[in-house]
Amino acid sequence: MTHTTASTRLLDQPRAVWAVAFACVVAFMGIGLVDPILPVLAHDLHATPSQVSLLFTSYFATTGIAMLATGWVASRVGPRRALLCGLALVVTFAALAGAAGGVFQIAGFRLGWGVGNALFIATALAVIVGAASGGLTSAIVLYEAALGLGIASGPLLGGLLGNISWRLPFFGTAVLMAVGVILIATLLGPVPKPARRTSILDPLRALGHGGLRSIALVAVLYNFGFFTILAYTPFLLGLTTIQLGIVYFGWGLFLALTSVFGAQRLERRYGLIAVLGAALAGVALDLLAGGLLLHSLLALIVVVIVSGGLLGIVNTVLTEAVMATAVVERSVASAAYSFVRFTGGAIAPFLAGKLGEHVSPGTPMFVGAAMVALSVVALGASRRHLSRPLPDAQTAVPRGATLIAIDGTPGSATVAERLAA
Repeated sequence: MTHTTASTRLLDQPRAVWAVAFACVVAFMGIGLVDPILPVLAHDLHATPSQVSLLFTSYFATTGIAMLATGWVASRVGPRRALLCGLALVVTFAALAGAAGGVFQIAGFRLGWGVGNALFIATALAVIVGAASGGLTSAIVLYEAALGLGIASGPLLGGLLGNISWRLPFFGTAVLMAVGVILIATLLGPVPKPARRTSILDPLRALGHGGLRSIALVAVLYNFGFFTILAYTPFLLGLTTIQLGIVYFGWGLFLALTSVFGAQRLERRYGLIAVLGAALAGVALDLLAGGLLLHSLLALIVVVIVSGGLLGIVNTVLTEAVMATAVVERSVASAAYSFVRFTGGAIAPFLAGKLGEHVSPGTPMFVGAAMVALSVVALGASRRHLSRPLPDAQTAVPRGATLIAIDGTPGSATVAERLAA
């Protein structure tokens, strides 16, 4: 198949797929939307950086905990209703956050926002896979493209709207998500319920498998660095709302490009473990540089944007590692992994703010670097779990989710390619 034919098939999707993809873009916009308005929120609401960082801590913690229930909900009410319920929660709590009168109220409303986002995101990929033309490969590319576009455009939209009022980014998200509700309600037809009802305990049981548990531990340590960059560096930069939006647009764009176009190519050439270890080491060094060069505005901007490229690689490879090591359904493995990494790393934004206030401005960057460095150690220590599948893995994994070894053999197919085969 030629590149032109493949691109044409990728774009030739049912309207229902585009409706879900649009909603995915908006959902992922919520991750970086708040970044450019953090200093404004601190100023206008008379809050400290650690108090403002609760917007991230509450959001990510609730998202992680809610992941345990997403499969339970979707397997009982159906994926379509789960999508609409998730979107409705985001619309409601984003609007309430925009109308809030204090930082703690906003953080409280972000709890509900996180529940809705978890319910939507966990269900969206399965719906796209089921409805997309071109097979699993096209579905994965569409989903990753939506993720990248959302993460890149969120800070830019937040900066533009936040320059007028800190309330507008929240109201803007609510309006866009309401459009997503209308599109999905009108364009997405009935979606069959999963054949088996999922228990809330299934993701917790899945963590009993050493490979999945090891990857989740690596992700928790890495997320300390990721959330530090996302939630703390806006205070170090000292830029205007629009300037912060532009900087974090560059961060998100670089993240999207390496996630969609760079990670799998590197993995094919050097192997999953080698690429993941090198990218994690790069993130640790980047954070260390940020702590050492925090008095140079240009250096900090470079640190932020470069981190986006490294984070894009790590995020994609970690997700593929989860798919490679799990001996349960993909949805259960993803829920277990997301639960650990989000809830475990959610303390990082608040901790970074406290360290910056009471120790020194560079301390959060150094702590983030140390935690990511520990993730490299954890990856090396867990190599025995990740280098080969369990003896009974082939019978434990459903058809279409073949477990593969990720021993770092150059030239081996990626997880997405194996799943699509």
